[in-house]
Formats: sequence, structure tokens, C-alpha cells
Amino acid sequence: MQRAEAVPGGGAVRGPRTGRPTLEAVAERAGVSRATVSRVVNGQTTVAEDLRRAVEAAAAELGYVPHAAARSLVTHRTDSVALILPESPNRVFSDDQFFPSVIRGVAAELDAAGKLLVLLTTGSAEARSRAERYAVGGHVDGVMFASLHDTDLLPELMMRRGVPVVCNGLPHLAAPCIDVDHVGGVRAAVEFLLAKGRKRIATVAGPQDMVAGRARLDGYRQALADADRRAIVAVGDFTAESGHAGMRQLLADEPDLDAVFVASDLMAHGALQALREAGRSVPGDVAVVGFDDIALATYCDPPLTTVRQPIAEIGRSMARTMLRLLEGHEVEPLQILPTELVVRESA
Repeated sequence: MQRAEAVPGGGAVRGPRTGRPTLEAVAERAGVSRATVSRVVNGQTTVAEDLRRAVEAAAAELGYVPHAAARSLVTHRTDSVALILPESPNRVFSDDQFFPSVIRGVAAELDAAGKLLVLLTTGSAEARSRAERYAVGGHVDGVMFASLHDTDLLPELMMRRGVPVVCNGLPHLAAPCIDVDHVGGVRAAVEFLLAKGRKRIATVAGPQDMVAGRARLDGYRQALADADRRAIVAVGDFTAESGHAGMRQLLADEPDLDAVFVASDLMAHGALQALREAGRSVPGDVAVVGFDDIALATYCDPPLTTVRQPIAEIGRSMARTMLRLLEGHEVEPLQILPTELVVRESA
């Protein structure tokens, strides 16, 4: 076994390979045992206050930084939390502003709590396997999932392996879930269009293997049923391309439509392009309402009326819930955040 070596000139005792101040060096400088230093470093409360201050002063003087891997063996904590986005990197880092807003909210809360954020994308079977091995291997203290699809078994698998989980988008799981009032927000949007005198209101719905896609379609159907109106539906996948294709389909199926609710702002952007190509004016011929209120909504032509969901707050709420879970506190099984109709020139 190699021994730590004394640095000439009375400097800190450092390991022969790393050059880092050692636990023994801090103990020697503070005049305490190695065990006492270890208890202070790992946050234990059984150390007398004068000894704690002496250890902290010695550690600061020597520039000692605890080795994270070694400390995690004692505390069973890594001080890091994963956010898993079940999409490909190309989708996560595209023009869809939902993902960066969620990441921003999560990162702000974890940073304030002194925790590290580990971002993982699982858009392929290989990526899901890597994420599973990483999480259940003890590299993170918990895992958050956003934008989940029904067929994604990873959250349930991790829960069975004892990994704390918080979700956005799968409220039927036993894990705590953060979501928004999709149905109420869409009902408000469709009722607004009805109040404006629109008669044939169509929708480009979101993917039906996601809670958000189904719930927004439910809200649309409920509002039309209450008004004794017929549903006119195309289905997209929350991308601009699918919004464009869905709008073209609706115009072909129902040429006399005079309004459309589009289940995301990005899809609405594509729908607006399709309407321009078809020679339809907005809102003169067709009123358009989206969902999200991402920055893109204000730059659409015309600016987009939309249902605002608090995307960054979804991330913050997920992170706060995870932190409480890791501290052993009880958490709400389901948190529903409010939505709000933002009226602009498109409707």
C-alpha cells in the first residue's frame, strides 16, 4: 500500500497519485482523529461544536474537498438527480420549447438545493437500457420523467428496483405525478371560439399514447358536446410538420371549417402555414388556438391565441417533489397546475 507523503515546507499531506489533501491531513491539522473528520465531512451531528469548527477550518485551509464516491458509500447519497426525457436528442434539442422550459425549471430547483442534474434521453431501446443501468446502479438518488408515453415501462421498472420516481404525464402510476389542467384549458379555448360565433370547430389533436394528447382531445370533445356540435378531428404528434399535415387533412375533409384548436403551439405554427398555403385568412376565415404559450406563440403570423400551461413550473414542481421525497417527507400523489387562455390576434 502506498503511503501519503508530507509536502516539503509544511504543506498539506497529499496522496501520492492525486495530489489532493487527504482526510488524514485534515485530521492532523485539526488535531483530531480521522474518524472525527469523517463524521464532520459526512454531515453527522454527533461531533462537538468546537471540534466541528476545528475540522472545517482545517479543511478550508488545506483546500480539502470530500471525494464524492467515497462519501456516497457512507451516506448512500450521490447528491444528483436524473431527468429522463423519453425522446431522441434530435427531438429534445429541436425547436420544441417544452423540453428546455422543463429542464430550466428542474435545474433551478436542484441548483438551489445544491444537487446536480443529470439529463438523459431515452429515444431508443439502447438508450433506455443505458438509463436503466445508470439509475438502478446507484449513480443518482432519484429519477424524474417528463413527457411520458403509455408504453414506456421504465418508470415502473425503476420503482420496482427501489429508485424514487416523480413523473409528468402518467398519473396512473404509484409515483407522484405533476401535470396541468389539460381538459379545463381546452374547454375554455373551445368555449371562447363558440362565443365568437364559430360554427365548425375542428382540432389537430396530440398523440393519443400520451396523457396530454388524450386529455386535450377530451376537453375539445366535451366542449363541443355541451354545445351540441360535431367533432372534426385530425391527429398529430406535437411537431410542426404534423400540425401542417393535420391542417391540410382537415381542410380536405371539412372545407367549410371556420376554427381549429391545435393541441400544441408548435403544431399550430405548422397549421398556420397550411392555412396560408390554402389561401385562408386567419382569423377572418379560420380562427386558430394553440396550447402551451411558448415564445413561438408571440412570433407567429398572426400572433397565436393559446392556452398557457406553466411549463417551467412543471419542472420546478417535479424537482421540489423529488427533494421532499428524498428527505422522507410525504408528498401529494397528484398535483394539477392551472392553465390560462391567452388571447391574441389569431382568434
